[in-house]
Amino acid sequence: MTIPFQVNDPRAVIEADRRHVWHHLSQHAPYLRSEIDPRIIVEGKGLKLWDITGKEHLDAVSGGVWTVNVGYGRERIADAVRDQLVKMNFFGGTLGSIPGARFAERLVEKMPGLSRVYYANSGSEANEKAFKIVRQIAHKRYGGAKHKILYRDRDYHGTTIGCLSAGGQQERNAQYGPFAPGFVQVPHCLEYRKHEQGFGDLSGADYGVAVANEIEKVILREGPDTVGALCLEPMTAGGGVIPPPEGYWDRVQEICRQYDVLLHIDEVVCGLGRTGTWFGYQQYGVQPDIVTMAKGVASGYAAISCCVTTDAVFEMFRDDEGDLLNYFRDISTFGGCTAGPAAALENMAIIEDEDLLANVDKMSERMMGNLHALADKHPAIGDVRGKGLFLGAELVADRQTKEVLPEPLVQAIVKDCMAQGVIIGATNRSVPGYNNTLCFSPALIATADDIDHITDAVDRAMTRVLG
Repeated sequence: MTIPFQVNDPRAVIEADRRHVWHHLSQHAPYLRSEIDPRIIVEGKGLKLWDITGKEHLDAVSGGVWTVNVGYGRERIADAVRDQLVKMNFFGGTLGSIPGARFAERLVEKMPGLSRVYYANSGSEANEKAFKIVRQIAHKRYGGAKHKILYRDRDYHGTTIGCLSAGGQQERNAQYGPFAPGFVQVPHCLEYRKHEQGFGDLSGADYGVAVANEIEKVILREGPDTVGALCLEPMTAGGGVIPPPEGYWDRVQEICRQYDVLLHIDEVVCGLGRTGTWFGYQQYGVQPDIVTMAKGVASGYAAISCCVTTDAVFEMFRDDEGDLLNYFRDISTFGGCTAGPAAALENMAIIEDEDLLANVDKMSERMMGNLHALADKHPAIGDVRGKGLFLGAELVADRQTKEVLPEPLVQAIVKDCMAQGVIIGATNRSVPGYNNTLCFSPALIATADDIDHITDAVDRAMTRVLG
């Protein structure tokens, strides 16, 4: 086929990359030995990508890290960013901007009960802001005592040392300690693995409430007067695509209110439509105190993240006492860049104009059906789960014992799909012994043909790799 771009000297670009670029999450030894070339993406349109060799790919992971929610090649977002940057590109966040004010207003309209938006430039940074808010409240109101932050096994909140301190994926944390004190883990809520937690006789809401009660046990063990916040993903993402069981979130909300614990929901992956609602927590009827987001907020067209709070949280920092240390003394340099909110406004408008939340529900039903059909054919699929266009298939060596399929075989399936021109994801180098879930998160614009293309590729890959 004719590729939609031209590169005058592809080899020179590849070699420049090999010599000078330090890729994320990558072991570079094969590149440096010239055993393989680094893969370079040159152009994207919709769900399609073309690499520098001209090979076409269907992206089933929205940019590799759950980001490009409205697809590639959106000229209206690029035009909005260009126009804004020419007019006013940046000033530190002590002053405001038109797109910053407009997007904050539009955003909180989608989030009843929340009202204040703090801008930053990455999900890690947004979560750091939330942690700092909790810590400062502890000092302002509790003499520093109510400073502990609970986090969940298998959840992930970012790459900084602070965020890794709240990270429930041991392999991502390995070799980066010692970590910040005051972060305490609570159990995961993967019903498929409930027998390993001692809840083998429980199911549905009985399991959901029981595993949520484990959070209360941790609070009581640590001391309620020391616990300031609970930080959870609405649905565990990179730790295995784990939707919460029935009854879980209701009980979590009760526990937080009972012990005066702020509920911080990390929507960096699920935010802006991924699950079929604007935010993942809205699937479960809970009211958080703090919500963080990034990735899909602008679909990768500009860097932006937000830490959104209730008025009650904001008011804790509004003092008229003249104490110069009482306000939230934080800054994010590129939280003052206007490209982010300008892109976010257009991104949100596209989701609305094209009714993409409805498309997520429709395509989720199709993809879930396709994955269950694959499970009927391939015994290695032990569990299919997820919500919206964020789905996973956990692979096992034995369905009866739920023995985990070895990670190299899981990665061989991913590699085979890549060779077919379909990019899927999988948990890897995250949770020791449980890096066995295939991950699917195509853009919200996915069509039925796209969904079938993805699952057909997985079918062929599993047949070749596992027989």
